[in-house]
Amino acid sequence: MSAAPLAHDPATTDVGRLVVRCPDRPGIVAVLSRLLADVGANIIESQQHSSDPTGGTFTLRLEFVLPGLAQRRGQLEGALDLLAAQWQLTWRLSEAARRPRVAVFVSKTDHVLQELLYRVSAGDLRADIVAVVSNHPDLEPVAAAAGVPFHHVPVPPDGKEQAEARALELVGDVDLVVLARYMQIVSADFCSRFPERLINIHHSFLPAFVGANPYRAAHDRGVKLIGATAHYVTPDLDAGPIIEQEVARVDHRATVEDMRRVGRYVERQVLAQAVTWHVEDRVVVEGDRTIVFA
Repeated sequence: MSAAPLAHDPATTDVGRLVVRCPDRPGIVAVLSRLLADVGANIIESQQHSSDPTGGTFTLRLEFVLPGLAQRRGQLEGALDLLAAQWQLTWRLSEAARRPRVAVFVSKTDHVLQELLYRVSAGDLRADIVAVVSNHPDLEPVAAAAGVPFHHVPVPPDGKEQAEARALELVGDVDLVVLARYMQIVSADFCSRFPERLINIHHSFLPAFVGANPYRAAHDRGVKLIGATAHYVTPDLDAGPIIEQEVARVDHRATVEDMRRVGRYVERQVLAQAVTWHVEDRVVVEGDRTIVFA
């Protein structure tokens, strides 16, 4: 789904996002604020986190307005490069006006795909869904109704490697891949193609009930809370850094299907929120954890 931003959209025009990480020590905020002031930028949002003020890692996310940002980006990047060696910092700079290209992988259930498509069309998720890939043909009408190319790529038991290669060829150079209830385990090679750019929705409150049928497992344990978890995908099944989670209450009367029905609402919210935070550069991976500047 593609809805190009207005040429002079006040919500994005000349808005930049800067995420910086470095060893914590006094003066980091001051020197970065001065750098932006010197190039004529006005900071409009600032969030920071220190893992330990006496020797930990400092993480800072800034949003700013810089007239003519696209043309002056090189000047700003040069100034950041000069600071990088002195302060041992890593940084990433993005322009809010640029809409990330997203590929969504699905199987047969449509609720999380529908939520993502709706949020894009409503303007709540500033990204372009450029492809829907599925190992089943069932959701082609959903993608077609939204004007998004649909690709049916079957995954036979003896053809997983070939199917993944075909899917990668179809989606091309996208900024983010979302596994929206894609009921296939992707390979380590697939994960390596999208480091910290591959998000999955798991239909349980991880780390509880990993695997393919968590609602049945939750029902059999008689849980009173069910949930969903959006996380980055790594080769370790359902163990990647967690971005967002939510829960809903159930009781002894709930059947497995009741849990699935309640869970669908939670899954939609959790995945859409995680994807939104990702495309807004609000998520920073720190080992097995994430920092989320929500």
